[in-house]
Amino acid sequence: MKFSAILLSTLSTAAYAFSPGTTFGRVSSSAIHVLSEEVEAVAASSGPTMATNVDKTLAGIDDAAQHDVFDPLAGNGAALTRNNNDEVWVQQRARPRRNRKSPAVRGMVRENIVTPANFIYPLFIHDEDFNQPIVSMPGCERHSLDSMIREVGEAFELGVKTFVLFPKVPDELKTNLGVEAYNPTGIVHRAIRMIKEAYPDSVVVTDVALDPYSDQGHDGVVEDGKILNDVTINQLCKQAVSQARAGADIVAPSDMMDGRVGAIRDALDAEGFTDVSILAYTAKYASAYYGPFRDALDSHPGFGDKKTYQQDPANGREALIEAALDAQEGADMLMVKPGMPYLDVIRRLKDNSDLPIAAYHVSGEYAMIKAACERGWLEEKDVVLETLTCFKRAGADIILTYFAKQAAQWMKDDGLY
Repeated sequence: MKFSAILLSTLSTAAYAFSPGTTFGRVSSSAIHVLSEEVEAVAASSGPTMATNVDKTLAGIDDAAQHDVFDPLAGNGAALTRNNNDEVWVQQRARPRRNRKSPAVRGMVRENIVTPANFIYPLFIHDEDFNQPIVSMPGCERHSLDSMIREVGEAFELGVKTFVLFPKVPDELKTNLGVEAYNPTGIVHRAIRMIKEAYPDSVVVTDVALDPYSDQGHDGVVEDGKILNDVTINQLCKQAVSQARAGADIVAPSDMMDGRVGAIRDALDAEGFTDVSILAYTAKYASAYYGPFRDALDSHPGFGDKKTYQQDPANGREALIEAALDAQEGADMLMVKPGMPYLDVIRRLKDNSDLPIAAYHVSGEYAMIKAACERGWLEEKDVVLETLTCFKRAGADIILTYFAKQAAQWMKDDGLY
């Protein structure tokens, strides 16, 4: 209860207790004492009164001290001096705090601003007529295609115009060669057509990799426990072309096979899709932060791990090799995944490439923030918007985040765009 409400209640009770015709016994003195203590407790918990009118000369403030007090103004090496008004003064001309003194000034000099236009919103889809909550990603779910369209529409109205699709594929459609990946009547292809029909100005991004379609749970074709590079790329080219035919604006190969960007570029161009962009997963690390995503797609590796094709988290310079190759092979944008633990890699790519840089704020990062906020340890809005700004400051032009719609709503509520 607010202090003002308790105070009003207490005064009303006291007035009734002492009003004419009222027996004092109706409200005991102990009850009044309890109410008085409640008012005092709420007043104390409401925080300190705003301090005003500080005497900046600080004259005599330590006169009553019972111990020796260091005087920063005394001696030949005094830390401070006094200005013309006899106030304590640090002789410092450059004061960066002047550029932080008000919201208007901070807004005027702000170096990095995130808007919904920077976001790509990942959406999980499945071929069911209901939505399935993803337990390890609170607030996210596998959407039916009808629900997906509603979600796209709501985000689109908030300024989020770009979406990337990730399918949960039934086990009976999964094979080692991942042939369902290029089925023109598959769930991703239908979803692309639905979005482009309902929202023709939207940008649809598709994931190019075999793991959602693989009965081995890997991004490529498997033989004797090894992921086959060139055979996999053959399948990825079929997948990318089929997605372009369905209306995809951007294809995003996330498989990390060597040479796949060039092969996909050539395949798209040969089929007349020269305007379809490639967002390359350039520096995709073999990270422990992907667990909730794999829950969402039921695509955990069937054996081993993905360390023979995804990058070692210990390596930073290696990302520059991947970036140079992807750019040479025709990538239009370069991605770093995960995001927050790899801000240094984002900065390296930004400093060494003229292509736009994307950061993927991955499922594990999302889940960590959600878990802390659910426990009251963090303020969700503040920490999410700070996190997204950190990506921009590190050099990301594009941010893939499950918070896209939520963040856009907060930005709109705050009048930021």
